[in-house]
Amino acid sequence: MNTLDTLPVTLDDVLKARELLEGIITKTPIESSRALGAMVGGEVFFKCENLQRAGSFKVRGAYVRMARLSPEEKKRGVVAASAGNHAQGVAVAAKSLGIKARIYMPLGVALPKLAATRSHGAEVVLHGHNVDEALAEAQRYADETGAVFVHPFDNVDVVAGQGTVGLEILDQVPNVDTILMGVGGGGLLAGVAVAVKARARELGREIRIIGVQAENAAAYPPSLAADALVPLKKVSTMADGIAVGRPGQLPFSIIRELVDDVVTVSEDSLARALIFLLERAKMVVEPAGAVGVAALMDGKIENPGTTAVILSGGNIDPMLMLKVIQRGLSAAGRYMTVRMMLDDRPGSLATIARIIAENDANVTGLDHTRVGGAISMGDVSITVNLETKGHEHSEQVLAALRAEGFHPIVVH
Repeated sequence: MNTLDTLPVTLDDVLKARELLEGIITKTPIESSRALGAMVGGEVFFKCENLQRAGSFKVRGAYVRMARLSPEEKKRGVVAASAGNHAQGVAVAAKSLGIKARIYMPLGVALPKLAATRSHGAEVVLHGHNVDEALAEAQRYADETGAVFVHPFDNVDVVAGQGTVGLEILDQVPNVDTILMGVGGGGLLAGVAVAVKARARELGREIRIIGVQAENAAAYPPSLAADALVPLKKVSTMADGIAVGRPGQLPFSIIRELVDDVVTVSEDSLARALIFLLERAKMVVEPAGAVGVAALMDGKIENPGTTAVILSGGNIDPMLMLKVIQRGLSAAGRYMTVRMMLDDRPGSLATIARIIAENDANVTGLDHTRVGGAISMGDVSITVNLETKGHEHSEQVLAALRAEGFHPIVVH
């Protein structure tokens, strides 16, 4: 018997989930990206789940899970834990189904995600410093009260619901060769893999499914290598939507059988991908939703062919976006901070300003101080923030400063 027929979630489960979601979710658009396609040498499409209800694909799995509860279970209410997207998905699904929802979110959760979850009618409780701690508390509450725990990824109905994204991609891009998406616990990757691999088998063709993780929150590569769940000791990434320290047991059992590869990307690559999406695709996407784009831009996917990238969510805190934009511009060589020691005499600062202007860079900030442990009498330290046009232009500015006898040190 084929592996696809013995997995805990099958194509039939995904098809039934699609029927349940009819009229509930948005069939999100798919947009081509000529700019990214030119970089990788093939057609690239973005599956825009950032435009889904509640801002991410999570509402799909949450609704399927909750719609199948018995009347008695619905009466007891549901409880969940999330850093944001699953919380909003559960809240929207609960409101649609008339179910009371209690959501645990970690302390320090982004204010827009907190406010959005509450606006959908859910009761929000802040607990713990990460998603794993919030999950443990949600499970404790479920055990204590009888509320139904809606896991963000370790459940057959949730995985089947997320798999409906894959069915839509096949409808919208029938000739797709490769599908990329971010991976946290693994619910989306597992569901899409089940749906797409089964359809590909029916069509007699191969479609690659590849997951992408932030390198500082990448539990799947070591787990797949060990063929066992390997929890991370520390998770640290701007991509909070996939900042999960331990793969889900159910998704892992599917992913190890069906998924072709799981690759990782750096924080700088994530920042560059977000800048690209803003500038070239006019898409507001959260870091977790941009990891597939980052992998393509980094050349992590060989011979991708016609590629679909799932932009899995668009719920980004404006304060985080501000930091990410700055980091992305810096990583692309378009923003630079330099520090220099000068003689404390008239004209030194004017000389620096002249050199910067002659080389067509723009000063956006300047700090000038005479006091500090490393500053000698008669010296002054200046820190200059500059807008530049790329790495080559940045080096041109630095070379011009050095030619005039200055010693700039790049600090950002």
